[in-house]
Amino acid sequence: MTDAPTQDAPQASDEPEVPEAAPLPWAEVTTEHFQMLRLSPLPTDRNSGARPLRFVQFGSAERHSKEHSLLRMDIRLPGQKVRKEQNHLDIWVDHEQKTLKISPDTGLQLEPLNRGLGRFMLAQAVLWAQRKWSHYRVEGMALQSKDSLNEDSRLRRDQFLRAHGLEVEYADAQHMKGRCVEIAVGQLKATWNTDKVQRMEILDAANMLQQAEQKLQEQEVLLRERDERVAKFKREDNGLRFTITCLVAFAVFQAGLLIWIATHR
Repeated sequence: MTDAPTQDAPQASDEPEVPEAAPLPWAEVTTEHFQMLRLSPLPTDRNSGARPLRFVQFGSAERHSKEHSLLRMDIRLPGQKVRKEQNHLDIWVDHEQKTLKISPDTGLQLEPLNRGLGRFMLAQAVLWAQRKWSHYRVEGMALQSKDSLNEDSRLRRDQFLRAHGLEVEYADAQHMKGRCVEIAVGQLKATWNTDKVQRMEILDAANMLQQAEQKLQEQEVLLRERDERVAKFKREDNGLRFTITCLVAFAVFQAGLLIWIATHR
């Protein structure tokens, strides 16, 4: 009697299992320190359209632990809602690996466009990181290929990154597969266009509102004076119209009287 054939035992995979990364803390943290930013009026842009004077709110919050540090920033627009993925930037610091990561991975998406807010936010992140961790490394990151579909958009993105010291390299001649290479935090540049974006302190904002109120009052006085002049002109016009009407009526009466006298002689 022969033994029943036995099934081979499953062989263990030679590839080591990669452990899942532990979830990062502070998922529910929201910005708690706020500042007003003034966006200077700029000429109309062919891509983003009109760029009038605007005021926006810049918010930030930071958290620290033995393993991580976080800087969370956002931009809020008065009277306007933006999508969840827009107008926010996280900077994560891993103290064990001595690395810094920029989040979200999809890139910084801003509204309004082309107003200098991206450079401002990244400059704040650089200043924050360089205070304590200049010797850490910024992790390399892949760039979104959708930004490379338009040559102008790609060049603008690359110029934005290089202005802060981030080096961009491409794995293909079509410039579709781009990435930022790893770099020391101390090599980053904390600069932004102060002609486009200015911080507004509380006293500056209060002074601006006071001046606006004074101008409104001056305009109300000018409008009141104009209305009084218009009303005066209307009264004079009505008087002139009445006088003209009387003169016309008198002239018609005289003409009629003369005709009657001439026909009854």
